Amino acid sequence: MRKIRPFLFVFFICMSLTFAQRDFSEVDITSEKLTENVYVLFGAGGNIGLAIGEDAAYLIDDQFGPLTEKIVAHVQTITDKPINFVLNTHVHGDHTGGNENLANAGAMIIAHENVRKRMVEADEPRPQEAWPVVTFNDKMTLYLDNGKSVHAMHVNPAHTDGDTYYYFPQDNVIHMGDNFFSGRYPYIDLGSGGDIDGLISNTTMALELIDEETKIIPGHGSVSSKTDLKEYTDILTTLKERIIAARSDGKSLEEVQKMGISKEWDETHGQGFINADRIVEFIYKSAD
Repeated sequence: MRKIRPFLFVFFICMSLTFAQRDFSEVDITSEKLTENVYVLFGAGGNIGLAIGEDAAYLIDDQFGPLTEKIVAHVQTITDKPINFVLNTHVHGDHTGGNENLANAGAMIIAHENVRKRMVEADEPRPQEAWPVVTFNDKMTLYLDNGKSVHAMHVNPAHTDGDTYYYFPQDNVIHMGDNFFSGRYPYIDLGSGGDIDGLISNTTMALELIDEETKIIPGHGSVSSKTDLKEYTDILTTLKERIIAARSDGKSLEEVQKMGISKEWDETHGQGFINADRIVEFIYKSAD
């Protein structure tokens, strides 16, 4: 496991405290219909996928715990089917914070085995009710009760080591979790197995899987297209090539951060959670 610089460790602790104390009262849950049976929900945290079957609703991720009531209420404006299944794309709390609440309400939590492992073995373990009760290793197919299916694909360590794509082949929709930050630089969690090489490999694989009509639910950002994903992949590939070249020339991380390597995209992609210095650091430390 890669080491995180001390200031980053402090940053992550502060972020955790911020989320724990955050006021979610002003957060509105909205949605966008993608197909007859598949929606995406937006609120605070990671984007939520919603699939509606004959007798049940299926969620992909569930944002923060304090938002569960609002999320459920919004789902009920779309369907009267109960949320019986929750599938996690990875371990982070802005995607899994509602697990405990939804499990207590009767939902089955499903995720890659590394998601459960990280929840169980964390310095401050999540409540047991939040842990996935069904896990998989490589891939899994969940047959929905409307005759359709969702294919779970564990991909290479990229954002974390538990990253999973959920692909609805009949609806031509894919939820990529935090392998895809649409219109912004990604967060590569080095402390949880994140890796730039895995990220580029995963997005390249997704480009081969989908077509021009596929609707992509990113972990963060608006619903996107294959063109959007191709641009994102090209940016990451170019940044990696430039950073590896500079690192091979003997330049330190701090020196590389001062080179303006990402200047073409900083205005459009570097104004959010991950700025230019941080994406350079992630790639510098993880690229082979």
